[in-house]
Amino acid sequence: MSLSRRNLMAALFGATTLAGSSQATALAADPPSKGPRLGQARPFSIARLKARAAELSRRPYVAPVGPPQDLVRAIDYDAFGRIAYRPSASLWGDLSGDSAIRFFPVGRAASHPVSIFAVEAGRARPVLFDPALFDMPADSPLRKITEGLGFSGFRAMNPDGQGDWIAYLGASYFRSADPFNQYGLSARGLALDTATPKAEEFPAFTSFWLERDAGGNLIVNALLDGPSVAGAYRIAHHRSKAGLIQEIEVELHFRAPVQRLGLAPLTSMYWYDQTDRTPADDWRPQIHDSDGLAIWTGAGERVWRPLANPPRVMTNLFLDKTPRGFGLIQRDRRFEDYQDDGIFYDRRPSAWVEPLGDWGEGSVQLVELPTTGEADDNIVAFWTPAAPVVAGQTLAYRYRLHWTDGAPSEGDLAKVVATRSGQGGRPGQPIPPGRRKFVVDFEGGALAGLDRGAGVESLVECHPGAVIEATAYPVVGTHRWRLMFDVDLSGPGVKPGSAIDLRAVLRQGHNVLTETWIHQAFAA
Repeated sequence: MSLSRRNLMAALFGATTLAGSSQATALAADPPSKGPRLGQARPFSIARLKARAAELSRRPYVAPVGPPQDLVRAIDYDAFGRIAYRPSASLWGDLSGDSAIRFFPVGRAASHPVSIFAVEAGRARPVLFDPALFDMPADSPLRKITEGLGFSGFRAMNPDGQGDWIAYLGASYFRSADPFNQYGLSARGLALDTATPKAEEFPAFTSFWLERDAGGNLIVNALLDGPSVAGAYRIAHHRSKAGLIQEIEVELHFRAPVQRLGLAPLTSMYWYDQTDRTPADDWRPQIHDSDGLAIWTGAGERVWRPLANPPRVMTNLFLDKTPRGFGLIQRDRRFEDYQDDGIFYDRRPSAWVEPLGDWGEGSVQLVELPTTGEADDNIVAFWTPAAPVVAGQTLAYRYRLHWTDGAPSEGDLAKVVATRSGQGGRPGQPIPPGRRKFVVDFEGGALAGLDRGAGVESLVECHPGAVIEATAYPVVGTHRWRLMFDVDLSGPGVKPGSAIDLRAVLRQGHNVLTETWIHQAFAA
């Protein structure tokens, strides 16, 4: 995954925080006062966009032509940060609601230009690039880009104009700040050949058609193009106090076979947390945009998989049929969990994918890459259909993407609230060789009010290795139940560096009381 979303975020924040700064010098040209200039109108519909994607896929891929690369490279992090879009030039800025649009210029971190159109009553008019749309220093390289190829993306502003709630910038990346007014993880239109022997492909949104529905809600139509695929997207946005819901409709046409297709991909960062602090030497207790993968299987099982910073690239597959949902979740929500008063990891949004219709057989796939800091997006999750993707194939699917506090309610199931590990054995006693202890805390749901005499028992599985002394009990002075067990990592089949797959639930007779905890550890 060579494209760094962190670079894109840095560019984004550089563009937003210097708006109105003394470093930005007004251009001599008169700035637009009522939005950007628009070109000639042409008919538009999602059906036309789908037809265009299908026709494009029947031709060889042609990389988009952009501004001279020496100019783009000159717009580095510092230069990008000194460029600010003029609020008075916002598209739809004179209308009420939260759909006023401001545009990003091209730069070193987001170098591929995009075409953007404003749609009204089935007619699309191109938004014409003009350096006068931006405040910038007199020597900014962006001044020299005058051929209409200067936009790299866009963002939608909050009604008060202070900050944005959705941004589309770079390849097929987009992300929302809802519901906490704080950016964190990202979504993508598509992931191709992530963590395979092939080089990962990053198809890109090359054109956007922006419109508003009857209620004033933003609709983004986008054309995706890349060496292996062309596609059409319709993304409708619905905001509430609970967060943002995107209704996403996709039609993909493949030019070439794909080894690993990732639908509804999510990208996040995980460095360390209470589960394992060994990768870090940092004063903060935890650092991550997401701390777990949640899955709601087609059979109704609720799964919680804590994220990890592995010693090597790891890809885990969770086989399923007709999944009900999956997402990368930030479950720890207290300031004390992070002690970070600068970028506020406790406010990072969660993202939940809700498939619409029958997605058939396949797997939720989780890719984890080792990292030594918080600057890398090292977590990717997506759905991969079981059937292989071949050239000439068309694939259509729909889903809702929720930007929210967490996964949908687990109902009567208690949820995992902490995972910890350390040296095996009993406190104060000699440490048995080859042993590792795991402690999992559950809270809420059907466990509430149960005591030691309620018949709660644990079911723990381990492959390879062996489970030793598993016990579950209520934690005195809290509303939690604790599952504690050791794993013997010295037995048959366990080699140094082996991945150890763990699985556990608490139950009462035949009744499952908790979501299923799944974890992966590594033998020393």
